[in-house]
Amino acid sequence: MNITARPHDLLWLRHDTALLGVTDPWVAELWHCQQPVVVRRDVMKQGLIPVGVRGQARHQRAAGWVAPTEVVRVVSPEMLVVPRQLNHHPTVQALVVLRQHHWPWEWGVTGSTGFALATGLPVLHQDSDLDLLIRAPNPLRPADVAHWQQVLSTLPCRADSQIETPQGGFALNEWLRSGRVLLKTATGPRLTDNPWAEETP
Repeated sequence: MNITARPHDLLWLRHDTALLGVTDPWVAELWHCQQPVVVRRDVMKQGLIPVGVRGQARHQRAAGWVAPTEVVRVVSPEMLVVPRQLNHHPTVQALVVLRQHHWPWEWGVTGSTGFALATGLPVLHQDSDLDLLIRAPNPLRPADVAHWQQVLSTLPCRADSQIETPQGGFALNEWLRSGRVLLKTATGPRLTDNPWAEETP
């Protein structure tokens, strides 16, 4: 299938051997292609998509690569904001609250809540955080950000927002705190006060 994979997208692979470059022993024991991998931020090498594998334990994270031809399904963070299960979890209840508002941007859910909603696997705990993603091709209006933050302060769980610009991703809290962020890009992190500007040589 022809795919456009973006960081945080979940990918299902055709078979177990489609996952390349992973040497962590727990992956061979616990992971199989019925579980998705997540697209990570890195430079594509030889046309391969950089991905990450997660286990049930917090420390079980591994980096690998997959060929686009081995991907059979793609689920984006935006596709997971309509929860169809796990409604008893605070993070899922928080999603329901967020969906009651009209936001001027595309947004989605990542992290353990996104993974749980996509797979049904028991990776959530009652004290799990809610990781959110905002697509921001252009700078955000301060009034919109203030409204978002106000709603987040009322949620039944801690929520962290990652802002995705054409140049990379950064933490919204860091931006609000200092106006300067560590922008995560495909070629590595860089400190900037304008995460929408292209890097100058």
